[in-house]
Amino acid sequence: MSDDIEIDTDDLERRMEGAMNALKVEFASLRTGRASGSMLEPIQVEAYGQMTPINQLGTVNVPEPRMVTINIWDKAMVVHVEKSIRNSGLGINPQLNGTIIMLPIPELNEERRRELTRVAAQYAEHARVAIRNVRRDGMDQIKKAKGNGMSEDDQKFWETAVQELTDKFIKNVDGALEGKQAEIMQV
Repeated sequence: MSDDIEIDTDDLERRMEGAMNALKVEFASLRTGRASGSMLEPIQVEAYGQMTPINQLGTVNVPEPRMVTINIWDKAMVVHVEKSIRNSGLGINPQLNGTIIMLPIPELNEERRRELTRVAAQYAEHARVAIRNVRRDGMDQIKKAKGNGMSEDDQKFWETAVQELTDKFIKNVDGALEGKQAEIMQV
């Protein structure tokens, strides 16, 4: 292998890792019937003139398997947080108790569980496409390097390295999807 021409697989790996992280965030936003503080992460609240995550306005706790509580630090923000949760599309009905917002997590019916597994599969497919796009960029770099004098052996080496990296991340996506679907379908 020539030392002259190298493909930046660290950059490709970082970009593929970014696709995995985006998938984890999307999976966290799916309500599975089990309480989790991470289900509130995508929700932004209009506070102090800017959009702010809920966890910067109060303490998020999970005291029971089907209950999330938020202890809001500024009493004036309680109404804004409640409104943001209601409008989030999570299907959760907040209950106020002073500066504490309680979020009882309702059971999911079978139809909703199946729908959520389909949504999770769509999220996973978006991640696979993003990973394959990074792979394509890597292969394009290899083709360009071949045009600049990369040997046939080096080309094969780098193509194999990029493909192995892609396969590893696609396998991670598939594993994450299986885990999320099992979590959703668990009654």
